[in-house]
Amino acid sequence: MNSTVKNIDWISIKKYEDILFLFWKGISKIIINRPWCHNAFRVETVKEMIEAIDICRDRKDIDVLIITGYGDKSFCSGGDQNTRGLGGYLGKDGFIRLNILDFYKKIREIPKPVIAMVNGYAFGGGHVLHVVCDLTIASDNATFSQVGPKVGSFDGGFGSSYLARHIGQKKTREMWFLCKEYTAEEALKMGLINKVVSKKQLEKKTIEWCKTIQKRSPMCLRMIKRCLNAELDGQHGLMQLAGDATLMFYLTEESQEGKKAFLEKRNPNFKKFPKFL
Repeated sequence: MNSTVKNIDWISIKKYEDILFLFWKGISKIIINRPWCHNAFRVETVKEMIEAIDICRDRKDIDVLIITGYGDKSFCSGGDQNTRGLGGYLGKDGFIRLNILDFYKKIREIPKPVIAMVNGYAFGGGHVLHVVCDLTIASDNATFSQVGPKVGSFDGGFGSSYLARHIGQKKTREMWFLCKEYTAEEALKMGLINKVVSKKQLEKKTIEWCKTIQKRSPMCLRMIKRCLNAELDGQHGLMQLAGDATLMFYLTEESQEGKKAFLEKRNPNFKKFPKFL
């Protein structure tokens, strides 16, 4: 497994076939556990990750989420080509899916920070996976690449438009057209990732960042994530931002006055609350 920090006893939240789902002091970790294929995902892998991230959203004792791959050679190499069929990836149920897109959206939607802990290869859909995460910390042996055109695939969504917001249009086209591989230091210089550390220090530094995040206001983190997402996510992003704005308003005395007045069958007195210019 990844180099582990001393004095951290990760607790398994739930047993899965393709992932490890762990917890420690407000921090959750999803580990893609398919090292024999460089942690490539299949339909079932993604289903498990979607269920896990939904659990993270609902649990009040989880503040921040780490996503990584098993071992120290690969973060994620994208979709498992051995399970690829016509139109997507073939699940055990016989249906073709591209459900990794649903997981990307879950990362954007969860109102908690998500950190990609990149421990080796981040290729194809695995590269998009780290791009979609809020922050990326990589080991010095990490390698980044978009390989879709090599295997007859592409990502016209977050894997291109959102990527361009990180590194610019020219560099994004270079990544997709040439399918070059980039070192962790090159990725850092182009603004693709946030931090590079040694393999031995990867989990330690990631945990340090998690602990720092845990000291910050959860509502502020939630709202800034929504605001940053809203520009790119269109009406869906605006809906989520508006939903959280409504949540904040529901916490105010002014909102509570409306509810109380309705239940008490009287007219609300909103004039007693201050007006802001």
